[in-house]
Amino acid sequence: MTDPQAPSPGDIAHAARLRELLERYAHEYYVLDAPSVPDAEYDRLFVELQTLEARFPALLSSSSPTQRVGGAPAQGFGEVRHSTPMLSLNNAFDEADVLGFDRRVREALGDAIGADEAIEYSAELKYDGLAISLRYEDGRLVLGATRGDGSLGENVTANIRTVRAIPLRLRVSEAAPKVLEVRGEVLMFKADFDRMNRQQREAGEREFVNPRNAAAGALRQLDPAATARRPLRFFAYGIGELAGASMPPTQSALLQWLRELGLPVGAELECLRGPQGLLDYYARMMARRADLPYEIDGVVYKVNRRDWHERIGHVARAPRFAVAHKFPAQEAITELLDIEIQVGRTGSLTPVARLKPVFVGGTTVSNATLHNEDEIRRKDLMIGDQVVVRRAGDVIPEVVRALSDRRLPADDPAFAGRYRQFSMPTACPVCGSAVLREAGESAWRCGAGLSCSAQRKPALLPSPQPRARDLEG
Repeated sequence: MTDPQAPSPGDIAHAARLRELLERYAHEYYVLDAPSVPDAEYDRLFVELQTLEARFPALLSSSSPTQRVGGAPAQGFGEVRHSTPMLSLNNAFDEADVLGFDRRVREALGDAIGADEAIEYSAELKYDGLAISLRYEDGRLVLGATRGDGSLGENVTANIRTVRAIPLRLRVSEAAPKVLEVRGEVLMFKADFDRMNRQQREAGEREFVNPRNAAAGALRQLDPAATARRPLRFFAYGIGELAGASMPPTQSALLQWLRELGLPVGAELECLRGPQGLLDYYARMMARRADLPYEIDGVVYKVNRRDWHERIGHVARAPRFAVAHKFPAQEAITELLDIEIQVGRTGSLTPVARLKPVFVGGTTVSNATLHNEDEIRRKDLMIGDQVVVRRAGDVIPEVVRALSDRRLPADDPAFAGRYRQFSMPTACPVCGSAVLREAGESAWRCGAGLSCSAQRKPALLPSPQPRARDLEG
């Protein structure tokens, strides 16, 4: 008789493929600092593998990505074994997940709380940077390490010492702790990132994709002088080993103590009661997200009383007393179905991507600007490609890049039927007049002027105020 819990050959192959993809994407993210897919795609595949392993326990192994935190240390840095593991957090994506988290906490605490007692949580921002551990001995910084796989990280002490936000000596009024391991996030503020990229452009050098990758790459420079030239910041959010000092009784008190020791701690911290308090905090922070000086991708809830943490416990890779409530993904993967031309009020021809509808940034996106022909060439886009789409705040959706590694080989018989190169039209798609591109300009324009209805009709209307969502570049 066939065992209903035994995975089929297809299930085994699918799990192996998911593990292969997750390991590859983790290596790109943590080691190469060059992720090829959005975080949301990794999260989706991770949950898919978790579900498959839960359904078929025989598929589960200690080497599965679901049983570890991150990637292996990169060559060129010494290894550091963390005295206490640097665990990641389980994710919550909606209200039901948050209610489930609160319910599991209450179940774990049992009779330690009253039936109607609301649990107090510390709510914090989830910074989009690189997790690190700072080891202070007798108040002096002696070691800086990346999280790595949670047990083994990379020794980046020389680079950490160049980050001005990180104190080399703790501020103490009495004796410093014998040992204090501070956990936190190295990140780059948006304004600093924009200024650095502007300097990169002016110097004719490669620009960075986002602040997170710029910060991670800076910490992993073999030359600390190169790290020192990057405008890095730091926020502390927890501790590992502690010796020679009393542990503060709550998470909020711990953060206040770290601040008193001279360590930067984020300002957007609140103590809240019950799941509704958590959901209200989430809504407030999501509304403020675009205005914050740094990137965040969610918020974190932790049971405030630290003496309850051990009772609530851990699962294999994450504490059960904390959870990360993720914001809607600002990037997603979809298919580039076609590229059409929109003629603007000045006659400029703007390529517009027609996409397979995808939910990203809190809304469903089916169109995205491609700006101009040069942009399409630079991003190596082909109609039929799998592409990464980004939407942040009120900014119009854009195609970030093509996933060219998912493209069929050119010698595959199905290639020609699947993909098409895009070419700008030689005539205006509205009036049929010739189009031209003047020297030094990136845009093609219809030369018909007001004879073209696409230009004539808007000219009869009052000039609109510029909007971020206008397609014309």
